[in-house]
Amino acid sequence: MKKSVINEIKGAVDFDFALEKPKDKGLAHYAMPAFSLAKQLKKSPVAIAAELASKFENSEVFEATALNGYINFKLKPAFLDKFASASLANPSEFAKGGATSGEKILLEYVSANPTGPLHIGHVRGAVFGDTLARVGLHIGENIATEYYINDAGNQIELLGTSISLWARENLFGQSVAYPEKFYRGDYIEPIAKEALEKFGKEIFYDESRNLELAEFGKDRVLVLIKQNLADAQIFIENWASEKSYYDKLPLTLERLKSENGIYESEGKIWLKSSEVGDEKDRVIVREDGRGTYLAGDVVYHDDKFRRGFDRCINIWGADHHGYIARMKAALHLLGYDENRLEIILSQMVSLLKDGEAYKMSKRAGNVVLMSDVVEEIGYEALRFIFLSKRCDTHLEFDVDELKREDSSNPIFYINYAHARINQIFAKAGKSVVDVAGVKFENLSEDGKNLLFEALTLNDILVDSFNTRAVNKICDYLKSLAANFHKFYNENRVVGSENEDELLKLFAVVALSIKTALGLMGIAAKDKM
Repeated sequence: MKKSVINEIKGAVDFDFALEKPKDKGLAHYAMPAFSLAKQLKKSPVAIAAELASKFENSEVFEATALNGYINFKLKPAFLDKFASASLANPSEFAKGGATSGEKILLEYVSANPTGPLHIGHVRGAVFGDTLARVGLHIGENIATEYYINDAGNQIELLGTSISLWARENLFGQSVAYPEKFYRGDYIEPIAKEALEKFGKEIFYDESRNLELAEFGKDRVLVLIKQNLADAQIFIENWASEKSYYDKLPLTLERLKSENGIYESEGKIWLKSSEVGDEKDRVIVREDGRGTYLAGDVVYHDDKFRRGFDRCINIWGADHHGYIARMKAALHLLGYDENRLEIILSQMVSLLKDGEAYKMSKRAGNVVLMSDVVEEIGYEALRFIFLSKRCDTHLEFDVDELKREDSSNPIFYINYAHARINQIFAKAGKSVVDVAGVKFENLSEDGKNLLFEALTLNDILVDSFNTRAVNKICDYLKSLAANFHKFYNENRVVGSENEDELLKLFAVVALSIKTALGLMGIAAKDKM
């Protein structure tokens, strides 16, 4: 819709311009400031606005008026009706299109160590990444999603040790001494019992088989992680193993060497990262020839671009802030444009219950499990609240507020708008098909403005994706639901002279709510 407005304006002007959305929809749906043209045209903005507005007297798209140096554009009912009718005729295509990047994008998110179930610290990036991918695909971006499995290194060996010690203590009654750091939680029990059945008691006492036990445990934890994600309607396309990339280390080292990006010292191979923004050079190969943790990441990102991706977006926890410089340095030293790697940091989340800190999970020991929160408030509320603020800002919320069935609970209020529209149709004894062909001829200004807002979802989606701020979809839905409820409370619908027009208007509102919630991974409720 916005594109049609822009094209209409382009047909009458020969300069670049920007459209704004006035807060007062009663004034205009779009506005174009003339101030930047004053110096070029040697006229006042007021005179320029008046002159430009006169160029659109015969427009079938909008009415143009000049006010205080702005050209205000008010969309005409017939133009709005054209988009409303097309939307209702093809609901699956609603709000699609508008992709601008033209890039092949790999979006990597979650990537938690496969040593235990997901906790609440992982959820925000998971929900954000999933929603960003959904929105991008909807508007036509070329996106693939990936989870990087950190299945190499000390944390995997420690998982094997933790399983072994738990089994000795709890299955065989042996007194054991746990290391300072180890994995604990109820999820260890079924893994240990299954390992006993599969391998026998000996595996818990044979240190040479610890890695075998760890691999077994890792595979079981990955099943648990995938279930955690599925419970929140998160499904990732590809799962990449860190361990598998170490075989490709020589290929990446050869490339770094050809680009003069590494050197040898003290028996180690160093990345010249201090030359390109990092605070110091980094070791990527140890004295014994083993790659460091950084080496695995460098090889992995080299492989991403070798696979033909134009842009790689990584969603990391806020504690990885210091890691950004060395990764970008590595890509630069590999000969890539480091700006093709985009890092989004997911900030911390604080949960409250009755105003107090949410209790840690007894099943996990020292963290709040994702599964506990999903069970407490449902995946819909969890997804909405985690998307309600920018991913890179701190989020605090009280789970009890998300159980309230009133306007203070945003997901309830939005769903209620959708369910209410279904109820209105049922009361009128009509369906969307019955009113889809009705022309908008008698809508009030408030009705036109509500229709306009419902039809702007695509603008919101494109902006949300391009700015990586999917919280704008939450803000949009809260505004649309509030405006719908206000309009309905102030206007008689069923039995009114323009009942069918109002029903058609409401059908578009419901479609916008359903589409936007769906892209957030939430199914709109038909009844409440």
